[in-house]
Amino acid sequence: MIGSVFSPYYAWSGRDDPQNHIGFNVGLYGKAGKRWTLTERGKTSLKQERHSLQMGPSNLEWDGQCLTIHVDEWANPIPRKVTGTIKIWPSALIDQPFQLDENGKHYWQPFGAVSRVEVDFSNPSMSWSGNGYMDCNWGNEPLEEGFSYWDWSRAHTKNGARILYDAFTRNGTNKQLSLSINKDGSIEEEAIPPRTRLSNGPIWQVRRHTLADATTSVKTLSMLEDTPFYTRSQIQSEISGERLVSVHESLDLDRFSRNWVRCLLPFRMPRRR
Repeated sequence: MIGSVFSPYYAWSGRDDPQNHIGFNVGLYGKAGKRWTLTERGKTSLKQERHSLQMGPSNLEWDGQCLTIHVDEWANPIPRKVTGTIKIWPSALIDQPFQLDENGKHYWQPFGAVSRVEVDFSNPSMSWSGNGYMDCNWGNEPLEEGFSYWDWSRAHTKNGARILYDAFTRNGTNKQLSLSINKDGSIEEEAIPPRTRLSNGPIWQVRRHTLADATTSVKTLSMLEDTPFYTRSQIQSEISGERLVSVHESLDLDRFSRNWVRCLLPFRMPRRR
């Protein structure tokens, strides 16, 4: 992240120098243990080039076919080393951005909606390969000024990927996307499935919804992150008649805007020079 979107330090600074507030986020889940890293650093730790990005000790390199991510970070809030390599091969690159609001201030682009990924970590010890995904969000105002809440999910399908957005803007509009993305990068806009209520986050009680066929029962398979304003989970549902397992996220920006929440963030997001 450049101009780290959830950074309390960036907000307290007045958000006038995004390159002085960069963050490299990694979330690992598996039998080897759970790790979360999001250390914020200043502009001296940032080096941007056409095909590479250096952020402190970690970096990304693009060779035209594969994005290689070298991770050298520390987990928070319990300090544990996180080192390894992630390689992502998109089946096709998608150059179409999607506007998420009514004012043209927030965009999302699924660069590699259908990808192959290889993960090899020494700390913690884990390796696997399988289906992957790569996207990007950007905007020119704080996220909490544009939105009050959103749900997002991405599932691997027999033909590619299915991505759902259900966002509520500050001006009261509801922006929804229902996309089928094929392996060749072509995009089909599908009918919006009905909204279905999910159980709240188990600890912090963040509200959760998803879009799914009206006849399906949606099941939460695992809760990966449960924070005061954000959840990440695996869910199982039926979309357009296909039974799918999705990575699902809920983001409550009303919660995020509260001062008590921002005071908790440095425990998960320390800042280093």
